Amino acid sequence: MTSPTITLGQIAHARSGDKGNHANIGVVAYDRAGYAFLATELTAERVAEYFAELKSSHVERFELPKLWALNFVLYDVLAGGASRSLRIDTQGKLLGTAILELELPTPENLAEMVPAVR
Repeated sequence: MTSPTITLGQIAHARSGDKGNHANIGVVAYDRAGYAFLATELTAERVAEYFAELKSSHVERFELPKLWALNFVLYDVLAGGASRSLRIDTQGKLLGTAILELELPTPENLAEMVPAVR
């Protein structure tokens, strides 16, 4: 029996950073099947809800299907940005790590999305 949820990190990896007061999170699926699933399930609304404590003014999603990637911009989440913020993560570098713990429903074809152990 499979778990009712998976973490994003099981089917993708992520990087993040800043652009002034805004954070940028890139999520890249390990394969085409994972990207198709994420294109449906990993919405801007879901990301905004996951990072609700950061009080983003809004979240925008950009699709990069040839790279099997989604890019999210979280506006106004860095409390002024690197030179003004008193937050520990002033450049949003930890957001990429944090998003990998986001829970998603388990897809029926999960085995196709998990990278083979080498």
